[in-house]
Amino acid sequence: MTDPLRQPLRLPCGAVLANRLCKAALTEGLADGWNRATERHVRLYRKWAEGGAGLVLTGNVQVDRRYLERPGNVAIDGNGGLAELKAYARAGTAGGNHLWMQIGHAGRQTPRRVNPQPVAPSATAMSLPASAYAPPRMLRPEEIPDIIRRFAHVAAMARETGFTGIQIHAAHGYLLSEFLSPRANQRDDEWGGPLENRARALLQVVRACRRSVGNDFPVGVRLNSSDFQQGGFTHAECLEVVRWLGAAGIDLLEISGGNYEQPSMMGLQGRELVHDAPVADSTRAREAYFLDYAESIRRVAAMPLMVTGGFRTRAGMQAALASGALDVIGLGRPMCLDTDLPNRLFDHAVDQAARYEAAIDPPKAGLGWFCLQLIRIADGLEPDRAMTGANAMADYVRNEEETAARLVRAG
Repeated sequence: MTDPLRQPLRLPCGAVLANRLCKAALTEGLADGWNRATERHVRLYRKWAEGGAGLVLTGNVQVDRRYLERPGNVAIDGNGGLAELKAYARAGTAGGNHLWMQIGHAGRQTPRRVNPQPVAPSATAMSLPASAYAPPRMLRPEEIPDIIRRFAHVAAMARETGFTGIQIHAAHGYLLSEFLSPRANQRDDEWGGPLENRARALLQVVRACRRSVGNDFPVGVRLNSSDFQQGGFTHAECLEVVRWLGAAGIDLLEISGGNYEQPSMMGLQGRELVHDAPVADSTRAREAYFLDYAESIRRVAAMPLMVTGGFRTRAGMQAALASGALDVIGLGRPMCLDTDLPNRLFDHAVDQAARYEAAIDPPKAGLGWFCLQLIRIADGLEPDRAMTGANAMADYVRNEEETAARLVRAG
């Protein structure tokens, strides 16, 4: 019997993914002080390209250097670096795989060390320490079309420099996700209020990107199934947005959830956790965090679906594909160490990904622990599987401070 993980997938635009595994988007922090790609990206992404996944997604590539998810993000914002992006793309497609650039704007989740005055749909602060995230300024109406233009420009640069697709980041509490959320978006103009208005920014970004790359180039979207917060973007609203995205002609929808206040995308829970759709006992026991939501989204989706978060065993991945709830399995944290995990799963060298997070103490050190592992690979080193949680927390903070110190401030 043919392994469902190895089945190709033809996307609506005509592009073909060689198999059903994707190296999911992971923040890297490897850019230089001008937010340009470096040799470290080349080294890391060649490893992932050779690892066997049919699709490799980049970490956040920002459309505006003033508003970064972290100091070391790559950005395309009049800062040069096209030759470096081409080298990045060549390395990231070395295995004959697709390499899609994830495009985003951090919005109010821009760290204070990057910008002490982030922007957002409304001047609504997050329920996180103001020492880390400053209260945002509300975007002026005339600024929003410029943001849409920036997304389209970066999409065009992705195609020009050799990336084979794009993913628009509209999840996890970043700017496009903030527009969707009535909790973060309290505007009373054409960009706020009813869902049709709150979804306007995302849908205009999708259409502008499609115009800039053409009909034969994959355009994907990462969307929250829910914010899992009182007053946030709900699952019922997600279903309506999925219908609109289908009409807009996207090629792959990745289902996720949560934001910095409610980090469900990392398998963690903040305060005020809200499940706004029924979760069956049969789905609670399965691996993927968002598989139950994907099943309901499948009923209205006109595009292939991808789910990331929690998958660890070949059997769990195969069962998820066989259920028909999704088309692509996203693998994130396991590939911070085992860059060849897809090939090892295909070859039956392993039956499951290593569960490194189970040994990280304290668990909140997990983000830094995994990020430091991919930085080691980018530097030509082996992962440090013996790294302690305490050391990871200290080293990650130090790395962020050093990266921020090198950042050339955008005007």
